[in-house]
Amino acid sequence: MMPFPELPSDQKAPLRLLLAGPRGFCAGVDRAIRVVEEALRRYGAPVYVRHEIVHNRTVVEGLEAKGAIFVEELDEVPEDAHVVFSAHGVPKSVPAEARRRNLLYLDATCPLVSKVHREAERHFAGGGPDQRHILMIGHAGHPEVVGTMGQLPPGAVTLINDAREASTVDPQDPNKLAFITQTTLSVDDTAEIVEILRQRFPNIEGPRREDICYATTNRQMAVKELAPECDLVIVIGAPNSSNSQRLREVAERSGAKRALLVPKLSDMDWSELEGVKTLGISAGASAPESLVQEMITALSRRYDLQIEERIVKEENINFRLPHPLSDET
Repeated sequence: MMPFPELPSDQKAPLRLLLAGPRGFCAGVDRAIRVVEEALRRYGAPVYVRHEIVHNRTVVEGLEAKGAIFVEELDEVPEDAHVVFSAHGVPKSVPAEARRRNLLYLDATCPLVSKVHREAERHFAGGGPDQRHILMIGHAGHPEVVGTMGQLPPGAVTLINDAREASTVDPQDPNKLAFITQTTLSVDDTAEIVEILRQRFPNIEGPRREDICYATTNRQMAVKELAPECDLVIVIGAPNSSNSQRLREVAERSGAKRALLVPKLSDMDWSELEGVKTLGISAGASAPESLVQEMITALSRRYDLQIEERIVKEENINFRLPHPLSDET
C-alpha cells in the first residue's frame, strides 16, 4: 500500500536526497544469508536457524518463506535436523549441545566476530601463566557479546558497557589485562572507552587489529560525511540492530538536525518530512538494499528528488561459505 498517491510533476516539492555509501549488507551478513539459502538448496526444508540469522525482519521473513524455521534454543530443534547458528556467534556450549544431540549444524558466525573469539582465547592463554583477564567493550545482552563471552569460562571476561564502567572497573590484577570489543559499536564511543582503559591500565593489551568491523566503520564514516547537510537522516534498520542504532546516533552527533531509525517503508511516519529540504538515507549492515529502493520510490511519488550518492569507501570483501557448504560451491 502506497503511503500517498503520486502527485503531478508540477505539484511535487523539491527534495535533495543524499544517499550514504557504503550502506546496507556487509560481507558477513551476505555470507550468513547464503549459508541458510545454500543449506535449504542442498538439504531441503526445513532448515532450523538458532536466533535471527541477522537482525532484520524482512530478511528473516524471506528465509522463512523458503523453508527456514527460526528458533530461540536448540531444544526446539528435532533430532537429526540441520541447524544454522546466526552471524552474531554463539557460546561454545551451543555447538557442544548440538554435537551431543547429533544435530547437523552449520556455523554462520561472521569471520570478523570469530576473529574476536580467537583474540579472547589468545589472551586467556588456556589459563596458563600468561593468562590475562579480559575486558570486553560491548552492550549487555547483545547476541554477539553473549557469544564472545561464552568462548571462555565464567569469570574470565568482564563486560564494559560505557565510559563510566571503564572508569570504575576494579580488576584483581591491573597488570594482567586485555581488552576486546563488540564489532558493531560506535567508533567514537569505543575510542573514548579504550583511552580511559589505557590511561588507567598502561599494561593492558589490545587486539592486534581493530575489532570494530570494516563495515561498521565505513557506514559510520559515510553518515558523518552527509549528516551536517541534512535536516533529517533516515537509517533503515531494525531496532535490535546494534550497528543501525549506532548509525542513527552518529548522524545526530555529526550535525543532522534529526535522525530516525525506520525498519521498513510501512513504518515510516511521513509527517516527519514536513519542512525537510535535504534528506539523508543510510541502511544498517543487516538491511537489504531493496528497503532503500522502496523508500526512494515512495519519496519519488511525492517529491521532485535530486539524488546525490556520497561514497566514502568502496567495499569488495567476500567471505567463503563454511565447511561443508564451501567444498561444493
